[in-house]
Amino acid sequence: MEIFKCFRIEAAHRLPLLPDGHKCRRLHGHSFQIDVYVRGPVDESRGFVVDFADVSAAFKPVFDDLDHHYLNDIPGLENPTSEHLARYVWGRLCGVVPGLCRVIIHETCTAGCVYEGPASEHEGQEVGRGP
Repeated sequence: MEIFKCFRIEAAHRLPLLPDGHKCRRLHGHSFQIDVYVRGPVDESRGFVVDFADVSAAFKPVFDDLDHHYLNDIPGLENPTSEHLARYVWGRLCGVVPGLCRVIIHETCTAGCVYEGPASEHEGQEVGRGP
């Protein structure tokens, strides 16, 4: 079974590795939605996989570090693409949230990324996605 908890942060960033003139190289902000998924068996004594309050408590330090901040100033997010943000969130929650299986970043209402841990980084390379 999988459960998920959604969080929203407001943050500014720029993508410094993009070419001059690219709109995302300029400073701008997003209302990011971050979905944290946990997989595991249903604990029949409690009736759920994990208490949503436990997921929220684990995410709070991440929220505090990201919400209303300039992401480029955060170590590890100097080039804060959605992909790097997903890895960052995973790294902060892995080992803290048992059963963590997926982090989804919604950068806008229509764009984002899905990260399922380090092994997922190499999936799809055989179809021309590159290293």
